[in-house]
Amino acid sequence: MDIAYFPGCTLHASSKLYDVQSNLVLNKLGVQLKELDDWNCCGATSASKTDDFLAIAMPARNLGIADHMGLSQLVIPCSACYSRMLVAQNRLELDESLKSEINGELKKKLTGKTKIVSIIDLLVSLIGTAEWKDTTHKYLRTLKPACYYGCMQTRFPIDIDVPDNVENPQGMETILRALGAKPIDWSYKTDCCGASASVNDPDLALGLMAKIMKDAIDRGAACFVTSCPMCQLNLDAYQKQVREAHNIAKSMPVYLITELVGLAMGMKPEALQIDRHFVDAVGPLKELPLL
Repeated sequence: MDIAYFPGCTLHASSKLYDVQSNLVLNKLGVQLKELDDWNCCGATSASKTDDFLAIAMPARNLGIADHMGLSQLVIPCSACYSRMLVAQNRLELDESLKSEINGELKKKLTGKTKIVSIIDLLVSLIGTAEWKDTTHKYLRTLKPACYYGCMQTRFPIDIDVPDNVENPQGMETILRALGAKPIDWSYKTDCCGASASVNDPDLALGLMAKIMKDAIDRGAACFVTSCPMCQLNLDAYQKQVREAHNIAKSMPVYLITELVGLAMGMKPEALQIDRHFVDAVGPLKELPLL
């Protein structure tokens, strides 16, 4: 099965490992990712803060490229990219005048025929397929992860119909339970990690991350699992500072959802580049039956 693929800037830079994992894991599940040709930045949160038109036009160009690929679905692993592209597609469906104005400048016109799915949506849809049954094993049966969605995955500035519960999403829990894990029930799964405030307002960001860490630890979580590369980077790269500033004794590895699915397939941590994390994420795996 071929699916259009938008990696976004982050998966070609600081979270390159996520791009590697997405291709490895989905290929083994029978999905061939077809990266959009000549894609551009989705605008992230910056464009929406400076220019409303660009905040729609930038993702619209990518959607036009996807529509002309002739594939039914476009998968977007990054939560921020997923949000911006989904918002743009929905806004343009409701505003024919704006759609016509943007299309007037595009070589590949936006039609809106491509369905946008997150990496979580796609993995959930693959549970129970022959490829899933053949390649995944319940190696994670002793793992107690805290599924952390962050603030971009399910919350949008306009009403959008998405397959998961926006207040209490369950997609990652569904995936992990299918792999034998026992995700915890907790209160901070959709709270903000601080995002780019970790650079320009570190005290604020560290405080937000501390609340997230403390609640997960108090509820017995052994690790975090996320689909958002910004959340993964923040909780991983700044964790030492969070622990020191807020007296948190325990460290917590921060896995991307693709890493845990890949491990359940028998892939080695090094192949998935889990050894590139800031917080040791390979050592804790030795407690699982997969190593």
